[in-house]
Amino acid sequence: MLKSVSTSLIIRGILAVIIGIIAVVWPGVTILALVILFAIYAFMDAVLEGMRAFSSRSAGPVIGHLLVALVDVAAGVVAVVWPGPTALVLVIVVAVWAFIAGIGELFAAFRSGETAGMRALLVLGGLVSVAFGVVLVARPSVGAVTLALLFGLYSLFFGVSEITLGIELRRSGKDLHSVMQDGGRPENVHPAGSV
Repeated sequence: MLKSVSTSLIIRGILAVIIGIIAVVWPGVTILALVILFAIYAFMDAVLEGMRAFSSRSAGPVIGHLLVALVDVAAGVVAVVWPGPTALVLVIVVAVWAFIAGIGELFAAFRSGETAGMRALLVLGGLVSVAFGVVLVARPSVGAVTLALLFGLYSLFFGVSEITLGIELRRSGKDLHSVMQDGGRPENVHPAGSV
């Protein structure tokens, strides 16, 4: 069992490293891939909303679910037809999220009961998040490439950590297997009462 888990971790890590390299070397391809994933998600959500609409017993939810499905289809079509503007919108969404998260961290830093070290970390994290959000809004085209590069670096880091974890798990499995084999040999079994 440990061998199959370690193998899957190593394979997943290798795939993450490959994706990370592609994202760093060709950030434009990564941006396009993210837009396509968004479009696929929008189309899948439209299908789910349509299914919910026709499984509802009353007219109110039916209309609501159908409207959401239509919005999802429209968003998917826009993403496929105009990937550039869609990428910029995704960057702005990330920018707004980073800005709001940063403000939240700044407020959390000044809650009562926080230690000075934790307060400093929260303030630093909040300022970095706010600055990241402002930079993305100010330069969204650069922000799209930056997001692709950050995704690539994260994927590389994640991949290397998964590979390392898989190798360590495989070593632990081999050690455990050898200990179990050594423990079952007759020379290692002591009769009752003897030491």
